[in-house]
Amino acid sequence: MWREMEPDERIEIEVAGHKVVAYSFGAGPDTVFCLNGGPGLPCDYLRDAHSCLIDQGYRVVAFDQLGTGASDRPTDAALWTIGRYVEETETVRKALGIGKVHMLGHSWGGWLAIDYALTYPENLETLILEDTVADMPHLIVELERLRAALGSETVAMMQKHEARGSTDHPEYLAAITLLNYRHVCRLSDWPAPVKRSLDDWNMGPYSTMQGPNEFLYIGNLKDWNRVPDLHRITVPVLITCGEHDELTPACALRMKLNLPDAELHVIDNASHMPFYENPDGYYPLLLDFLARHRATA
Repeated sequence: MWREMEPDERIEIEVAGHKVVAYSFGAGPDTVFCLNGGPGLPCDYLRDAHSCLIDQGYRVVAFDQLGTGASDRPTDAALWTIGRYVEETETVRKALGIGKVHMLGHSWGGWLAIDYALTYPENLETLILEDTVADMPHLIVELERLRAALGSETVAMMQKHEARGSTDHPEYLAAITLLNYRHVCRLSDWPAPVKRSLDDWNMGPYSTMQGPNEFLYIGNLKDWNRVPDLHRITVPVLITCGEHDELTPACALRMKLNLPDAELHVIDNASHMPFYENPDGYYPLLLDFLARHRATA
């Protein structure tokens, strides 16, 4: 269902002295506001996977978070905090003149969406949490389980390089590549928007907030946990994840059990990007949820 298309609008927004670039598709009364993963990725991969929602009458908005894509790329590591990105997201929403939104957060964008929902609940129609978590310490335990499937010798090798700080060693990177193809995207040829985002990855925000790769969390988000606060999110929530997701179904279930009004769908034959890996399993779930909660219905 996804397709690449040019945005109807490309808007430059000033955020605390920096330029952030947003993209708008369609003109429907209901807005799906997409927050992509990373941190440090341009929004291409998520924007191109969801701009097709205009066919159902939705407006779709995405933006290159500070440090990514066409937005400014400052090098001050003090900028890379989830709290600052929450305020950036709100600045973008107000600058575009949008009212309540269906906020769709994928991966890191889901963590950002959760903190946004807790800070600005009045601005949400619904919350869509895709391939994400609310409890980083729990995720770290789950990632150790996924790594263990590589075998004890490989895990020992990875731990050696992590202790030495040599996570750029070819044998370590080979193990990460295998994990990526198992748990990030299981397609043998990754789609062009995914490649485009990955090829333009800014490792500054990523290494500061997360770590050197998808399977080692040592950045400033390693202790982030919003499970005790999830009861405060009272809008309808859709949670999706792939059955082989790096941000595992167990993490998704923990969110569902602590949200007052949430539904969870685990998508077969997919990992971290179901919208590319199994579109027939993904889009009907999303469209049904949005249709049931349209502000204009």
